[in-house]
Amino acid sequence: MEKTKKTIMVTGGAGFIGSHLVRHFVNKYPEYRIVNVDKLTYAGNLANLKDIEDKPNYKFVKADIVNAEEMQQLFDVYRFDGVIHLAAESHVDRSIANPNAFIYTNIVGTANLLNAARFHWKDNPEGKVFYHVSTDEVYGSLGETGFFTEETSYDPRSPYSASKASSDHLVRAYFHTFGLPVKISNCSNNYGSYQFPEKLIPLFINNIQHNKPLPVYGKGENIRDWLWVVDHVRAIDEIFHRGQTGETYNIGGNNEWKNIDLIRLMCSIMDRKLGRDAGTSEKLITYVKDRAGHDLRYAIDSSKLQKELGWKPSLQFEEGLEKTVDWYLENTEWLENVTSGDYKKYYEEQYVNR
Repeated sequence: MEKTKKTIMVTGGAGFIGSHLVRHFVNKYPEYRIVNVDKLTYAGNLANLKDIEDKPNYKFVKADIVNAEEMQQLFDVYRFDGVIHLAAESHVDRSIANPNAFIYTNIVGTANLLNAARFHWKDNPEGKVFYHVSTDEVYGSLGETGFFTEETSYDPRSPYSASKASSDHLVRAYFHTFGLPVKISNCSNNYGSYQFPEKLIPLFINNIQHNKPLPVYGKGENIRDWLWVVDHVRAIDEIFHRGQTGETYNIGGNNEWKNIDLIRLMCSIMDRKLGRDAGTSEKLITYVKDRAGHDLRYAIDSSKLQKELGWKPSLQFEEGLEKTVDWYLENTEWLENVTSGDYKKYYEEQYVNR
């Protein structure tokens, strides 16, 4: 392998978005060394990366960003040139049930990474990048019109979004106070392969397959902007390499859907794929009590990213959803391993027992 140009830490690289990002960087930049740092909570799954785990420019390290000493040691060993920070607790329902887990991982963990980067880069910040991946949920809730821009005031409504907002503020503070070379992006809802089935799309694909109820909050009127995960990863690549230091970029799919309309579309696709009569899966829809603090609408204005870096989504939602449904139907073993917890054995077999 040629002399390594950069060594990049990706936190949360065994998760949904993280595994897509790690795969993209390992394959596209063979001269980089990509170090995947993941605690392997329930949402981290090394089976997501089986296809690249033996690549010479890839390394996995099991570590917890909440452990400050571990983060300092990793910087000592690998001398990172860049950090792409995706590790986070991210499910709103779980944040309502256990806010402290989100406070520790999303706030304290981010602070630990910032401190490690600041300490190791203070004498030579040239060419370094601390890239913090965040969410559109920090902006709160929109009415029927308007879009989130990079200048929208923060107004988080759940422990999850509040913890991500806090981490965003910390990253900006380290840029302004210490001159740490940072970049931030806030993205809309992602969908695609390898997503843990607590999130709406894989959960409902799995439930439809097994004729289980499809729980819909309230009347299903909540609106979200959806982006194919591969397009998100392409945006991260562009921002990491060509985005302006100290700047924030919003990433969105320009694909707003009411939850109930999305669910009906998914039911229609699944009926067709499974050879069921039209309307069969819709009968599984079950309306449940609305989530506490449930934001009505999110919508992202990503024109800054499109104008400055030339990025735009490659797929419209209907096409992306078809691809996503196909993947889950073709990878039922992956889905079964995740829902049963058997995926955790993969780490033991591949790494612990060697």
